[in-house]
Amino acid sequence: MDPITLGIIVAIALIALMAIGTPIAFALGGVSLLALIYDRGLAELTYFGETFFDRIAEFGFVAIPMFILMGAAVASSPTGRDLYRSLDLWMGKLPGGLAVSNIGACSIFAALSGSSPATCAAIGKMGIPEMRMRGYPDGVAAGCIAAGGTLGILIPPSVTMIIYGISTETSIGRLFIAGVVPGFMLAGLFMIWTMIACKMAGGYNNPMAESVERLKQNVKQNVDTNLKALVRVLPFLGVVAGILFALYGGVATPSEAAGVGAFLCLALAILIYRMWQLGPIKLIMRDSLRESVMIMLVIATAEVFAYALSSMFITQTVAAAIADLEINRWALMGVINLFLLVAGFFLPPVAVIVMTAPILLPIILAANFDPYWFAVILTINLEIGLITPPVGLNLFIIKGIAPDISLRDILMGSLPYALCMVLGILLLCLFPGIALWLPNLIMG
Repeated sequence: MDPITLGIIVAIALIALMAIGTPIAFALGGVSLLALIYDRGLAELTYFGETFFDRIAEFGFVAIPMFILMGAAVASSPTGRDLYRSLDLWMGKLPGGLAVSNIGACSIFAALSGSSPATCAAIGKMGIPEMRMRGYPDGVAAGCIAAGGTLGILIPPSVTMIIYGISTETSIGRLFIAGVVPGFMLAGLFMIWTMIACKMAGGYNNPMAESVERLKQNVKQNVDTNLKALVRVLPFLGVVAGILFALYGGVATPSEAAGVGAFLCLALAILIYRMWQLGPIKLIMRDSLRESVMIMLVIATAEVFAYALSSMFITQTVAAAIADLEINRWALMGVINLFLLVAGFFLPPVAVIVMTAPILLPIILAANFDPYWFAVILTINLEIGLITPPVGLNLFIIKGIAPDISLRDILMGSLPYALCMVLGILLLCLFPGIALWLPNLIMG
């Protein structure tokens, strides 16, 4: 059987398993195991186990559970509430100010947690009920949180960037800094669309349920409360700034910086928010362990899947076919973007990166594209997958937060933000310096 036909059969089997609800890791592992046995026989089971464990034994992966622990400590504390309050104080007077402040809170919380689901859940639990209470349309309230949550995998520190760096053997510090300007560019595009959407829906210049007189009476109290909230958040932002400085300055490796950051964020959550009880700490550890094991299992099985494809010469054949396309390099980039977009519709970001990055990187380099610029393009494509069906993880998180909002309203409110991400990709293609200027400036 030729490699292309075999690859199609493997892809159909994988899609079929995921369509019936098989967890991603088990679907990848099961298809890989059957493919290897078919191609090499039962003796290949030895290499299955070796490949599975060798991949996740790399020291660089220690950074993943540490950053997840750091994010869990932040997400389990009232940090998101304090961010929300303080940003509402400064952005509340903009058109659709409350929705805009939620996107700002998502941007900052993304830097603290490094996780899109955590960002979406932490800010959404407070932001969505408040926006609906003040009269914002359900689509605007749900869409801005779902889109803002996607920034968690782009704005550093980002777990997906760590996985890309290890998979492609590129500098994680440089990847982090390459995501800074594009991340805040996307946040700016989200804010602009939010203000337009609120204007179209009838204004929302910081609508409040209280009367004007009552607002005047409470304004000092609100300012004092929000300033205190901002003071509580600043130490966490200081930890993130310290981590980035340590990485960019060459003071520490990503794993060392992540370990120190996790310890400091956990200590700050305990000291600032008085989380002395054993229960909250156990919850933080439990959530960190679950997410870490899930990600590491996906990485291990995705590596076995990549090994199986390579053993059957499927990867090499597809890569050669793409490389042999006699088309303009930007047309090639368009094909790759379309492929990543479709992959993001069905697979979580971690699985897509581990399976595709090593395959696509030689093609990207041969076409004279920068690998760090491409990492940002890849990540934004995967962000789109987080707010589009059929998987659309952030859509279902919003549905869990606000079950009385229909999935249709959540989806329709999120789709304009997906178009903002497409615009962001186009801007990055026209002006690659958006992603490359800052890392070149800082790291040479």
